[in-house]
Amino acid sequence: MFTSQSPMGSGFSATSTPEEVMQGTFLKGKCAIVTGGHSGIGLETVSALRAAGARVFVPARDRARARVSLAGMPDVTLLHMDLLDPESIDNFAKQVLSETDTVDILINNAGIMAPPLARDARGYESQFSANHLGHFQLTLRLWSALAASGEARVVALSSLGHRYSPVHFDDINYEQRPYDPWRAYGQSKTANALFAVQLDKLGQASGIRAFAVHPGRIPDTHLSRFMSDEQKAAIAQSANVGPDFVPSPLKTVAQGASTSLWAATSPQLAGKGGVYCADCDISSVVADDSPDVSGVRRWAIDREQAERLWSVSLAFIGE
Repeated sequence: MFTSQSPMGSGFSATSTPEEVMQGTFLKGKCAIVTGGHSGIGLETVSALRAAGARVFVPARDRARARVSLAGMPDVTLLHMDLLDPESIDNFAKQVLSETDTVDILINNAGIMAPPLARDARGYESQFSANHLGHFQLTLRLWSALAASGEARVVALSSLGHRYSPVHFDDINYEQRPYDPWRAYGQSKTANALFAVQLDKLGQASGIRAFAVHPGRIPDTHLSRFMSDEQKAAIAQSANVGPDFVPSPLKTVAQGASTSLWAATSPQLAGKGGVYCADCDISSVVADDSPDVSGVRRWAIDREQAERLWSVSLAFIGE
């Protein structure tokens, strides 16, 4: 049954830590995948899942760099994958499925933010391709293993940046309109949220539930690599970066991982799904011009838009 998009009073907050949200969680015998799990909040997420007993797979484009980050976690399985390369996504999924029949947790954590205009080999705008399409393809390739779990959860990392833009279906890839890196980022983050809505609808019968999460504003991550030093300094001071900016509290990297972990494991969310979460709770729906940065715009949870995006995404990856 669909869960309404309204706070549940989880008892957690923006400052909750992974240790707090994972207290009493035991994942021995469970299998988890965390994209971008070798840096930033992804690395914190992997550490917490591993500490709870899960077997964790981490895909990485640069395995040498990832191997250094994961040196203290020798039991984590590191494999190659590039979200902009469809063939590498298929190969990663095949490798995972050769080692396990079941995937219980898939956290689509990796992403890029506000780069200059770039396109993948198919001509798709890079943020839409990496942040949404790559994870969309990965999830489909792992569907059988997710269904085999009977209680799998898929977590899509969205952002308060979804407020910058809905999905512009008439020109997703910026072929006719001027490219704006922040609006393009917003479009991709809206796509992440809509993906969770439709995935949850289609996956419920197989026990697959999906959640979109906003991790919070965390300045100390690799996500900011395309930003200037001035922009990074502005973020650290809660100053204006990006369109329609509204200041919001900053989080530590560890606090940034907490909502993903809560969505992936909390018994409070049993039987629920298809919702956008922030600060370890389900978010409120806010008006399109609202300054509330923890709430979700209607365009990011609209069921018709979610269904349309799913169909468009299937066409984009050639399904």
